[in-house]
Amino acid sequence: MMDKIATLVEKIKAADAVIVGAGSGMSAATGLNFWYQNTPEVMEHFEYFYDKYHFQGLFDASYTQFDSEEERWAFTTILANLIYTIEPPKPTYQYLKTLLKQKNYHIITTNQDDLFLRYFTKDKISMIQGSWSYLQSSNPDTDKNLYDARKIFAKLTKKISNHKIAREDFPRSEVDGSVLTPWYRSPKFLEDKQYYIEHEKFNNFIGQYKNQKILFLELGVGRMTPMFIQEPFWEMTKYLPKAYYININPKDARTNPAIEDKSLLINDDINEALKQAVEIR
Repeated sequence: MMDKIATLVEKIKAADAVIVGAGSGMSAATGLNFWYQNTPEVMEHFEYFYDKYHFQGLFDASYTQFDSEEERWAFTTILANLIYTIEPPKPTYQYLKTLLKQKNYHIITTNQDDLFLRYFTKDKISMIQGSWSYLQSSNPDTDKNLYDARKIFAKLTKKISNHKIAREDFPRSEVDGSVLTPWYRSPKFLEDKQYYIEHEKFNNFIGQYKNQKILFLELGVGRMTPMFIQEPFWEMTKYLPKAYYININPKDARTNPAIEDKSLLINDDINEALKQAVEIR
């Protein structure tokens, strides 16, 4: 294991640029497991909804068929406030920030929990699957705007009564009055100005360093949506002559056979791997 960690540190130091690709496993590595487990946070903040709907984690809860939209908005408001305020138990993101210090780097993530924004500046991050920082119209064909979710949820928090938010208090589009919805990947996901800005940041960074030593560092990307980060990383590692690929994933660290000689797989806890890398750097 330590040989692999030493190689990780060596590759980061040698790289002209580091591109980090992060999935849900990155946030889970911090100890925030409420998306997929009924953690103490779930039971503290969502006891009423759990007792009624018996979901397993908040990802499952988000796809629950609530009895009413009034209940769903109360649930969504509580969830948003949890995302905005909860502190990760482990310093996983800080370890990553330390390793990237004084490097040219960019982060591409499918996570919508905005944790990266606590540690890195917005220009360094491409949130290609949306963000809980924004709400969009449920009618994106008409309204192409994004709305400040934090301000809206702060107001909605005061409107919760009996585990519901009254229909007249639902946030609505300024264009056509349609109800707003969180800006994350869904059948109605708004792919407009901000969406393309997120991709443009990443593409510009790639264009700047494509002929130099690029390290693709993948952290906690699963196989549910490999087409957004994992498979493009494999493809670019194959065709960029000075590229190298490292995958840290305790469950499923894998690579494409075509780039085995340009890959390092670390089947270990992400937090522990980054911690050890910081200690020996």
